[in-house]
Amino acid sequence: MPTVYPFRAVQFAGMADLSSVVAPPYDVLDNAGKQRLIAKDGRNIVAIDLPHTPAKELGPAQAYQNAARDFKSLLAGGTLQQLERPAIFAYRQTFKDSDGVSTVQRTGMCCCVETVPFGPRAGGGILPHEETFSGPKEDRMALMNATTVQMSPIFGLHADERGSATSLLCEVMAKGAPTHTAKTDDGTFHEVWTITDPAIIARYAAALAGEDVFIADGHHRYTTGLNYLRAREIEGAVPADHPARRCMIVLVGMSDPGLVIWPTHRVLGGMKDYTFDAFLSAGAGLIKAEPVSGGLAALDKALAGRADLGESRFGLFDFATGCGAVAAPATADALAARFPEKPRAWRELVVAFCQYVIVEQICQPKLNGGQSVKWAFPHTIKEVEEIGAGLETGAGGGKNFAQLAVIVRPTPLAAVKDVSRANQLMPQKSTFFYPKLATGLFMNPLS
Repeated sequence: MPTVYPFRAVQFAGMADLSSVVAPPYDVLDNAGKQRLIAKDGRNIVAIDLPHTPAKELGPAQAYQNAARDFKSLLAGGTLQQLERPAIFAYRQTFKDSDGVSTVQRTGMCCCVETVPFGPRAGGGILPHEETFSGPKEDRMALMNATTVQMSPIFGLHADERGSATSLLCEVMAKGAPTHTAKTDDGTFHEVWTITDPAIIARYAAALAGEDVFIADGHHRYTTGLNYLRAREIEGAVPADHPARRCMIVLVGMSDPGLVIWPTHRVLGGMKDYTFDAFLSAGAGLIKAEPVSGGLAALDKALAGRADLGESRFGLFDFATGCGAVAAPATADALAARFPEKPRAWRELVVAFCQYVIVEQICQPKLNGGQSVKWAFPHTIKEVEEIGAGLETGAGGGKNFAQLAVIVRPTPLAAVKDVSRANQLMPQKSTFFYPKLATGLFMNPLS
């Protein structure tokens, strides 16, 4: 693993309960969600972290200048304050599982690691697992240039096969009350313990020695940090201890029982020649499908129960007719001919089949005259239903575009590890680690 560092975090001062001022990461919020948070408390970090919506594209320069002005104003007025001593932070999240009943806890450590290029390296590297979009990176770069702050942590995973790091986290949390707490609108309870003891920091660093870091969430932001550092290096020498060489990250062990992955479904639309029958006809020989009645909820339940169709199974739902089907690739290892260099774990990803077969072999050439289709990436069946009803949810696509939903199961954690270690990337939006980390618990100044 790249070297672990404590850092002098910027935090909200004089507040133990940060519920009113924290926010979800920028990329899961639309403007309505942003305004709801600001209405609760005008100091909410979302006003700075999400200066422009949608954050999937670069906004006007004034938006980022305003964010920098507001950040400096909160610092000057004492609402935000930088710690006197470098620290790392034990971080626990308590939340309901996808069944809405079971209570789950996930623990991690917020620290800084070296900002190093993606890829394997001696002693452990930073490994991405999915592809990224250009628009969000432009947006994040503009914000980082304006504020010179890393506003939210990357979410990283490490093997922790011996359990040493997780044991240390539990030890710290058992010794005393958290220094900060927060409850977010999704019901997640966040607890933070501030650690300044050099001996504990050294023990944590030793527990992670030699391990790779897998980026679970925050690929765009980590890439932005790399680009920010490169830009500083072009301007002149950047000292070894310069803050731009550090990246704030929350590290969670892969054996943590609270490591939950939700699915990222696909909703496709904007196809001029689409009907469900036309889709099934165009997909003959590529997809095998069996009809399912009863709507999206029934389809999701049927999909979970059809293990006989294999791990690469998925659901199809037509919004116009309400017709559904459970489906699977018509042949085993369907992407082998096109991607022989990819590992089997990558070729068997449902999200890869969706992108390279459903979209690129069926929808675009046969149902849309070779033109791109519109995508949305919802995580729940309820959100799929809302998109089908014509709403704009923040999952992408826009209003009244939805034609076909592809319902998928969560990407297995083992596949994330296998693909990353093979130095390969999954398609965009392959995973959704739930819950998201809160923004506003800690910030990392880069100057």
